[in-house]
Amino acid sequence: MSSQGTTSTGLHQLHRHENVEPGLSGKAAESKVSTNKHDGLRQRSGNYDEGVGCSRKFVLAIDTTKDALLKHEDLDGDGLITVEDAGPKCFSPETLNSSDNQEAQIKGNYPLANLLQELFLAKLDGQKFLELDSDQLTEDPVRRLERLIKGSWWDSLTRTIDASGIAISAKDPKTEDSQPRIYVPRGAPEQHAYYSKIAEDEPNMRLDVQWLPEGELTSEYIYSLNTKPGLLALEMEANNRAKGGLRGLPFIVPGGRFNELYNWDSCFCAWGMLDTHPHIVKSIIRHFAFEIEHYGKICNANRSYYLGRAQPPFLTDLALRTYKATRHEQDAKERLKYAVLAAIKEYHNYWMSPPRYDEVTGLNRYRPIGAGFPPECESTHFAHVLAPYAAKYNKTIVEITQEYNNGEINEPDLDSFCLHDRAVRECGHDTSNRVQGVCADLGTIDLQCLLYKYETDIAHAIRSEFDDHLQVPAAFCVPGQVADRVETSAVWDRAAKKRKRLIDKYCWNEEKGLYFDYNTATGQQSDFETVTSMWALWCGVASPQQATRLVEKGLAKFECVGGLSATTENSRGPIDAGHPQKQWDYPHGWPPHQLLAWEGLERYGYHEEAERLIYRWLHMVIKVFVDYNGTVVEKYNVTTLDAPHKVDAEYGNQGLNFKYAPQEGFGWTNASIIYGLSLLSLHAKRALGMGNFLSFLPQIPKTKTVSTYDAAEYIFATRMDDINTIIVGIMFDIPSGSSGRRISTDDIAQVLKHRDAVFWGRLTPELVQTFYDEMQNSENDAPSQNPYKFWKLLRLTRGEGSSEMYTDVVLKLQKDLRAVRRR
Repeated sequence: MSSQGTTSTGLHQLHRHENVEPGLSGKAAESKVSTNKHDGLRQRSGNYDEGVGCSRKFVLAIDTTKDALLKHEDLDGDGLITVEDAGPKCFSPETLNSSDNQEAQIKGNYPLANLLQELFLAKLDGQKFLELDSDQLTEDPVRRLERLIKGSWWDSLTRTIDASGIAISAKDPKTEDSQPRIYVPRGAPEQHAYYSKIAEDEPNMRLDVQWLPEGELTSEYIYSLNTKPGLLALEMEANNRAKGGLRGLPFIVPGGRFNELYNWDSCFCAWGMLDTHPHIVKSIIRHFAFEIEHYGKICNANRSYYLGRAQPPFLTDLALRTYKATRHEQDAKERLKYAVLAAIKEYHNYWMSPPRYDEVTGLNRYRPIGAGFPPECESTHFAHVLAPYAAKYNKTIVEITQEYNNGEINEPDLDSFCLHDRAVRECGHDTSNRVQGVCADLGTIDLQCLLYKYETDIAHAIRSEFDDHLQVPAAFCVPGQVADRVETSAVWDRAAKKRKRLIDKYCWNEEKGLYFDYNTATGQQSDFETVTSMWALWCGVASPQQATRLVEKGLAKFECVGGLSATTENSRGPIDAGHPQKQWDYPHGWPPHQLLAWEGLERYGYHEEAERLIYRWLHMVIKVFVDYNGTVVEKYNVTTLDAPHKVDAEYGNQGLNFKYAPQEGFGWTNASIIYGLSLLSLHAKRALGMGNFLSFLPQIPKTKTVSTYDAAEYIFATRMDDINTIIVGIMFDIPSGSSGRRISTDDIAQVLKHRDAVFWGRLTPELVQTFYDEMQNSENDAPSQNPYKFWKLLRLTRGEGSSEMYTDVVLKLQKDLRAVRRR
């Protein structure tokens, strides 16, 4: 069959021409063909996807079809089919099972991208021909994304460090050294023997097996390993059927350039893995306990250059979350006990010891050991910092970096910079103007919340699961502690109460309704607005009154069209050459911040706010997934729905380095999708599949109609009871998934006009169209970018109306729509 170059609008579809009934054309024909009620995800710029016609099976030659598809649609040559490709968005594959002369057309960006993905994945499996059901190409994007994450992406991100997996795990895109290497602690001699045998049996691997020294590691020693970086050994278990008698326990990696076990990344990945991959989550807990036992803490990640620093501590939450999901298992309580003992050791050995513990305020700080610039960063990352010193010494950037790292140059200001930079990386927010240059002195609100959570979690576990009596063996004691001592919940309850008093004293700002970091060096509360203020809800340290202030006064500072931004634009300040954009600053939103805010809001009873934020985030993520060939990335620009995955800051974005088909997404973003969907109502999830009014506002035809059922369902699913939701829900071309009377915009206008409020009396389709056109012409005020300004314009233009009246009318309208739905 020849490829067709026609385009069309409507819902995405595998379209057979003969399905159009006589007498129907254009929009009516397209609407009549559509039979799938879940197929209505919209595309931008008039390039809407087609609806599903009759389901049909195809047999395709993979190589020829893939090549023809790319030539026809991938006009920028990047190996992807996206909304930015200027192709015809209409392709007729040459099928090998055609029994008639009927021509099949695949129309729309989303099904074409899905076709490319299915072809590529089949080729990876060694197939030459692909039998494909047309429904696969028009699968509800929510269902498709969830299926990919659970069915293959978690598996693609899984690693082990044993004979079967060490060659893959040892690869480190962040360093130039290509030799696989592993460092083993003295307390694990069986592992050293195991890896040495692998090196002997497989010389072509060139595996270098090294001991770590006994005792406490120094900054100088850790720095000396930078020329020969390697993996840090993790937990293994005896297995007589495995080569060498040991088996590496699985763990998850974030993806992109990050190919090792990360601390807080893994804890958030677990949120989305417990239902389908609990064995990996349980293994991660064992790995973390192994790290605490042998390295004194859970390292930033298990690479040698991370030996001196940790990451935000989430072990107790991970342990209790896993215990709740697996408590029916025979060893669940013993596993929880092991994790709690490890957390107690880490708490005392690392977080509560100087210099991380500030004896003056009682707050805790991120302050890891180390020397020089971090080797995992790109060579140009610190060029703007080193440029003045390179000029001073008449050196290149590379030369000045090497000489400073080797101690040949003494520059106290660089020493201070590196101290704070290491702290920035330990705090997980690397980098942000919030912490740049001051992090080692900050009692950050996030760290105080996490340690409060440690304290309350440990108290809860001891009291509820161990009969308020937990014996601590010598392996989990720190110097000065008595082996086999008994821990009770009272000690940890008192620690938590003390920490709450300190948080209230140093970090809470009643006037601003936010928590802030506290600078222990200057004795001043920071004024930098950070979304980690919401962590106070998640850990439960906020009082009900503080929670109310935080939600009513603080939440709006961070809420954007795609979710929560990491900081505020006001705090970030203007961007210029001397003040470059940082990736953990506004306008970027990150999965951990969303997840913790959702749970925190739910904890304090702010269910509607939580669902609204979940919906915003998932809608943005799914829109990128649909528009950009299945892309799921590390972070997003939450202030826009126009290519929010394109982040121009520092390292760019992770999760973009693929062609043809995504195979892993990005770890904690995958988790935010799975966990967010688990919290949404069925109606909200259905609305996600259809698309959201915040970005998919079409030009409104005056004759557009929707089914009564779908209009009502769409409005109620969004849980956003404002005029904008109602208007757009009515005007939107939702695919009809039910039979019955169909209503037009004029019908709805009549419902509104008969209400006894002047506020609604002047609403007509023509007026709405006028307002929409006026705002759509303004880049900043377009409804797709700022729906609330659209609402405000409607209200101001149409005269008086109190908020009480507005609320009353919304309730009446909902009642009317429910009555219509029943009819």
